[in-house]
Amino acid sequence: MAELQKLQEAFNAFDEANKKDPNTEVFNGKTYPKELLYAQRMTSTLNNFASAASEALQLTARCQHICRWEIPRDSYEMNRVGYLKWRQDLKKHHAKKATEILTALNFDKETIDQVSFLLLKKQLKKSAETQTLEDVICLVFLDYYLEPFIKKHDDDKLIDILQKTWKKMSEKGQNAALKLQLSNKASELVAKALA
Repeated sequence: MAELQKLQEAFNAFDEANKKDPNTEVFNGKTYPKELLYAQRMTSTLNNFASAASEALQLTARCQHICRWEIPRDSYEMNRVGYLKWRQDLKKHHAKKATEILTALNFDKETIDQVSFLLLKKQLKKSAETQTLEDVICLVFLDYYLEPFIKKHDDDKLIDILQKTWKKMSEKGQNAALKLQLSNKASELVAKALA
Protein backbone atom coordinates (compact mmCIF):
# COMPACT_ATOMS: atom_id res chain seq x y z
CA MET A 1 0.00 0.00 0.00
CA ALA A 2 2.84 2.39 0.89
CA GLU A 3 4.40 1.65 -2.51
CA LEU A 4 1.17 2.61 -4.31
CA GLN A 5 0.96 5.80 -2.28
CA LYS A 6 4.54 6.68 -3.22
CA LEU A 7 3.82 6.01 -6.89
CA GLN A 8 0.78 8.31 -6.69
CA GLU A 9 2.91 11.01 -5.02
CA ALA A 10 5.34 10.84 -7.94
CA PHE A 11 2.48 10.98 -10.46
CA ASN A 12 1.12 14.05 -8.65
CA ALA A 13 4.54 15.72 -8.73
CA PHE A 14 5.01 14.97 -12.44
CA ASP A 15 1.49 16.25 -13.14
CA GLU A 16 2.13 19.47 -11.19
CA ALA A 17 5.20 20.09 -13.38
CA ASN A 18 3.26 19.34 -16.57
CA LYS A 19 0.32 21.58 -15.55
CA LYS A 20 2.67 24.52 -16.27
CA ASP A 21 2.65 23.68 -19.99
CA PRO A 22 1.49 26.86 -21.78
CA ASN A 23 0.37 24.73 -24.75
CA THR A 24 -3.14 23.33 -24.49
CA GLU A 25 -5.25 20.65 -26.11
CA VAL A 26 -9.02 20.34 -26.10
CA PHE A 27 -10.25 16.80 -25.49
CA ASN A 28 -13.93 15.88 -25.05
CA GLY A 29 -14.80 19.56 -24.67
CA LYS A 30 -12.28 20.19 -21.86
CA THR A 31 -9.00 22.12 -22.18
CA TYR A 32 -5.85 20.51 -20.75
CA PRO A 33 -2.19 21.50 -20.57
CA LYS A 34 -0.85 19.46 -23.51
CA GLU A 35 1.84 17.45 -21.69
CA LEU A 36 -0.43 16.72 -18.71
CA LEU A 37 -2.96 15.11 -21.06
CA TYR A 38 -0.17 13.21 -22.84
CA ALA A 39 1.13 11.87 -19.48
CA GLN A 40 -2.33 10.65 -18.47
CA ARG A 41 -2.77 8.95 -21.85
CA MET A 42 0.61 7.23 -21.42
CA THR A 43 -0.40 5.85 -18.00
CA SER A 44 -3.79 4.69 -19.23
CA THR A 45 -2.28 2.99 -22.31
CA LEU A 46 0.47 1.32 -20.26
CA ASN A 47 -2.14 -0.01 -17.80
CA ASN A 48 -4.08 -1.58 -20.67
CA PHE A 49 -1.04 -2.85 -22.57
CA ALA A 50 1.20 -4.10 -19.73
CA SER A 51 -0.83 -4.27 -16.52
CA ALA A 52 2.06 -5.88 -14.59
CA ALA A 53 4.54 -3.08 -15.45
CA SER A 54 7.25 -2.38 -12.87
CA GLU A 55 7.20 0.73 -10.73
CA ALA A 56 10.06 2.23 -12.78
CA LEU A 57 8.18 1.67 -16.04
CA GLN A 58 4.99 3.20 -14.60
CA LEU A 59 6.97 6.24 -13.44
CA THR A 60 8.68 6.58 -16.83
CA ALA A 61 5.42 6.43 -18.77
CA ARG A 62 4.03 9.24 -16.63
CA CYS A 63 7.06 11.53 -17.10
CA GLN A 64 7.96 10.60 -20.69
CA HIS A 65 7.45 14.20 -21.92
CA ILE A 66 7.95 16.06 -18.63
CA CYS A 67 8.37 19.82 -19.22
CA ARG A 68 8.89 19.19 -22.94
CA TRP A 69 7.88 22.77 -23.85
CA GLU A 70 11.01 24.10 -22.11
CA ILE A 71 13.06 22.99 -25.15
CA PRO A 72 11.05 24.14 -28.19
CA ARG A 73 11.59 22.46 -31.56
CA ASP A 74 12.06 25.82 -33.30
CA SER A 75 15.15 26.57 -31.19
CA TYR A 76 16.98 24.04 -33.41
CA GLU A 77 17.63 24.00 -37.15
CA MET A 78 14.50 22.92 -39.03
CA ASN A 79 16.12 19.93 -40.74
CA ARG A 80 16.81 16.28 -39.92
CA VAL A 81 20.05 17.05 -38.04
CA GLY A 82 18.28 19.71 -35.97
CA TYR A 83 15.38 17.35 -35.28
CA LEU A 84 17.64 14.52 -34.08
CA LYS A 85 19.66 16.90 -31.86
CA TRP A 86 16.41 18.25 -30.38
CA ARG A 87 15.20 14.69 -29.65
CA GLN A 88 18.49 13.77 -27.94
CA ASP A 89 18.46 16.94 -25.83
CA LEU A 90 14.83 16.34 -24.86
CA LYS A 91 15.59 12.82 -23.58
CA LYS A 92 18.36 14.21 -21.35
CA HIS A 93 16.07 17.04 -20.19
CA HIS A 94 13.28 14.59 -19.26
CA ALA A 95 15.75 12.34 -17.41
CA LYS A 96 17.16 15.30 -15.46
CA LYS A 97 13.69 16.61 -14.48
CA ALA A 98 12.48 13.15 -13.46
CA THR A 99 15.63 12.53 -11.40
CA GLU A 100 15.18 15.83 -9.53
CA ILE A 101 11.54 15.05 -8.69
CA LEU A 102 12.13 11.41 -7.70
CA THR A 103 15.18 12.34 -5.59
CA ALA A 104 13.09 14.96 -3.74
CA LEU A 105 10.50 12.22 -3.05
CA ASN A 106 13.21 9.90 -1.65
CA PHE A 107 12.96 7.19 -4.30
CA ASP A 108 15.87 4.73 -4.19
CA LYS A 109 18.80 5.17 -6.56
CA GLU A 110 18.07 1.93 -8.43
CA THR A 111 14.54 3.08 -9.37
CA ILE A 112 15.76 6.56 -10.36
CA ASP A 113 18.55 5.08 -12.49
CA GLN A 114 16.09 2.75 -14.24
CA VAL A 115 13.71 5.64 -14.99
CA SER A 116 16.64 7.58 -16.52
CA PHE A 117 17.73 4.51 -18.49
CA LEU A 118 14.21 4.17 -19.92
CA LEU A 119 13.78 7.89 -20.65
CA LEU A 120 17.07 7.82 -22.58
CA LYS A 121 15.60 4.88 -24.60
CA LYS A 122 18.61 2.70 -23.95
CA GLN A 123 18.82 -0.78 -25.49
CA LEU A 124 15.67 -0.55 -27.59
CA LYS A 125 14.80 -4.05 -28.92
CA LYS A 126 17.14 -5.55 -26.26
CA SER A 127 15.63 -4.32 -22.98
CA ALA A 128 12.07 -5.62 -22.49
CA GLU A 129 11.13 -2.50 -20.47
CA THR A 130 12.52 -0.04 -23.04
CA GLN A 131 10.61 -1.94 -25.73
CA THR A 132 7.37 -1.87 -23.72
CA LEU A 133 7.79 1.90 -23.25
CA GLU A 134 8.37 2.33 -26.99
CA ASP A 135 5.27 0.24 -27.77
CA VAL A 136 3.18 2.43 -25.45
CA ILE A 137 4.56 5.63 -27.00
CA CYS A 138 3.66 4.33 -30.48
CA LEU A 139 0.18 3.22 -29.37
CA VAL A 140 -0.51 6.63 -27.81
CA PHE A 141 0.64 8.31 -31.03
CA LEU A 142 -1.60 6.10 -33.20
CA ASP A 143 -4.60 6.37 -30.89
CA TYR A 144 -4.53 10.10 -30.12
CA TYR A 145 -2.11 11.98 -32.38
CA LEU A 146 -2.31 10.34 -35.81
CA GLU A 147 -5.55 12.18 -36.71
CA PRO A 148 -4.05 15.69 -36.21
CA PHE A 149 -1.01 14.53 -38.27
CA ILE A 150 -3.34 13.47 -41.11
CA LYS A 151 -4.63 17.04 -41.32
CA LYS A 152 -1.08 18.43 -41.59
CA HIS A 153 0.79 16.04 -43.91
CA ASP A 154 0.36 14.38 -47.30
CA ASP A 155 -0.19 10.62 -47.64
CA ASP A 156 3.42 9.80 -48.64
CA LYS A 157 4.80 11.51 -45.53
CA LEU A 158 2.19 9.79 -43.33
CA ILE A 159 2.93 6.35 -44.78
CA ASP A 160 6.64 6.93 -44.10
CA ILE A 161 5.87 7.96 -40.48
CA LEU A 162 3.64 4.89 -40.00
CA GLN A 163 6.28 2.53 -41.42
CA LYS A 164 8.91 3.99 -39.06
CA THR A 165 6.47 3.72 -36.12
CA TRP A 166 5.70 0.09 -36.99
CA LYS A 167 9.42 -0.82 -37.11
CA LYS A 168 9.91 0.49 -33.57
CA MET A 169 7.19 -1.78 -32.15
CA SER A 170 7.32 -5.35 -30.91
CA GLU A 171 4.94 -7.94 -32.32
CA LYS A 172 2.77 -7.52 -29.21
CA GLY A 173 2.70 -3.75 -29.80
CA GLN A 174 1.83 -4.20 -33.47
CA ASN A 175 -1.03 -6.58 -32.58
CA ALA A 176 -2.38 -4.03 -30.08
CA ALA A 177 -2.11 -1.30 -32.74
CA LEU A 178 -4.21 -3.34 -35.17
CA LYS A 179 -7.01 -3.45 -32.57
CA LEU A 180 -7.22 0.36 -32.17
CA GLN A 181 -10.43 2.08 -33.31
CA LEU A 182 -9.00 4.33 -36.01
CA SER A 183 -10.86 6.52 -38.51
CA ASN A 184 -11.40 5.17 -42.04
CA LYS A 185 -8.64 7.45 -43.37
CA ALA A 186 -6.17 6.39 -40.65
CA SER A 187 -6.98 2.68 -41.17
CA GLU A 188 -6.47 3.11 -44.92
CA LEU A 189 -3.05 4.74 -44.35
CA VAL A 190 -1.99 1.99 -41.92
CA ALA A 191 -3.02 -0.66 -44.49
CA LYS A 192 -0.97 1.12 -47.18
CA ALA A 193 2.03 1.47 -44.84
CA LEU A 194 1.97 -2.25 -44.07
CA ALA A 195 1.35 -3.42 -47.66
